[in-house]
Amino acid sequence: MPAYKTIVVGTDGSATSFAAVDRAGGVAADTGARLLIVSAYTPADPGDTAAAEDALKGEAHLVRGWTPAEEALREAADRARAAGATDVATHAVDGSPVDVLRAAVRDHDADLLVVGNRGLNTLSGRLLGSVPSDAARRAGVDVLIVHTT
Repeated sequence: MPAYKTIVVGTDGSATSFAAVDRAGGVAADTGARLLIVSAYTPADPGDTAAAEDALKGEAHLVRGWTPAEEALREAADRARAAGATDVATHAVDGSPVDVLRAAVRDHDADLLVVGNRGLNTLSGRLLGSVPSDAARRAGVDVLIVHTT
């Protein structure tokens, strides 16, 4: 089997998601693959953004066009590079985590999806589904579930 060419990993900025990023960065380094780090988010309510801009006055540019996912992506990219990945890209996407991961796999012709196991063995995860189990079931490519908890 040939080495992976494109790897997708998701992050929400949590310590467990960064553990998955670290592993994905190592796999990308070992295989010479491109690593795409994605973060799903829900945009801020325009009223909340306007209130923040009003409160910040001259510093309002700090909240325009910014998503909380962007800081997580910056840190994740740094971690992936520290793990040895050299071709790293990031994307913040509006949507649910599983849908965002599946779209990234499809749109970037990825051949490996890396997710953390958080929520996999919880009662709510078993009853309602979890990101790792739903992603593994619906990815359509190889999935590496990293033990992060």
